[in-house]
Amino acid sequence: MAQNNLDTPNLAAINAMEKDQFVQTLGDIFEHSPDVAEAAWGARPFQSVDALHEAMMNSIRARDVAARKAFFDRHPELSAEGVRRGAMTSASVDEQSSAGLHALSQQEETQLQQMNRQYRERHGFPFIICVRHYTKAGIFFELESRVSRETAFELDYALNQIKAITRGRLNQRVV
Repeated sequence: MAQNNLDTPNLAAINAMEKDQFVQTLGDIFEHSPDVAEAAWGARPFQSVDALHEAMMNSIRARDVAARKAFFDRHPELSAEGVRRGAMTSASVDEQSSAGLHALSQQEETQLQQMNRQYRERHGFPFIICVRHYTKAGIFFELESRVSRETAFELDYALNQIKAITRGRLNQRVV
């Protein structure tokens, strides 16, 4: 649960926010997608943080396949080099580092890049996984096994992974 401090709004404060403040406060929960917060704003008042999160998720679920893939494209590929360079959002750097992806060997990084490329070629969007729920070995296993799945399945699976990622981020942001 989020720590209660001056920078951590409670649900009542979230519900009382004007649209611009709401989007500024929650717009980065979903990777490079303030439009998700903007779409959810109209569902206020939220009875719980779960209800807030569901409103945000519903804005993505309502998208057609092409729009969902475009949304997925805003997410970074798993990459040790990207983590080390800080070439992604700070939340993504923290999450990928938590799974040890910042410390891959050159061989592991090459393998990861190759598997990322295969996944994208097969499904048309980057591999998305809630890295906080996996070990480095588990991430490699998941990526290898998910490449061969049907794209329709992966569209749903990736969205479920985003749900887990963003729920964790929201828990850190709202008390």
